[in-house]
Amino acid sequence: MPRDFKPKVVTANALLEGDVIYLTEDDSWTRELKQAEVITDEAVAQIRLLDASSRVAEAVGAYLADVIDTPDGPEPVHFREDFRRKGPSNHFHGKQAAGQ
Repeated sequence: MPRDFKPKVVTANALLEGDVIYLTEDDSWTRELKQAEVITDEAVAQIRLLDASSRVAEAVGAYLADVIDTPDGPEPVHFREDFRRKGPSNHFHGKQAAGQ
């Protein structure tokens, strides 16, 4: 029996900076998970992933990540995705330093 499809976002890493990025509804990349397109249809998710994977001049390692769609935008389901969006864990730099 097939599993129910869980909402997903397309995520990758920015080619030049290495930051975690998310695909938006208007086909741009954002560094904010709350602005990511939440995909609820499996066929659409596969098409969006194929498109994102072909944009090798912008992003690398594109994949689908499970999310929960909340009134404030998508939130990660797995610890890994929550960890990725917070930035490097070894020092305060990049987006961590900007929040200080």
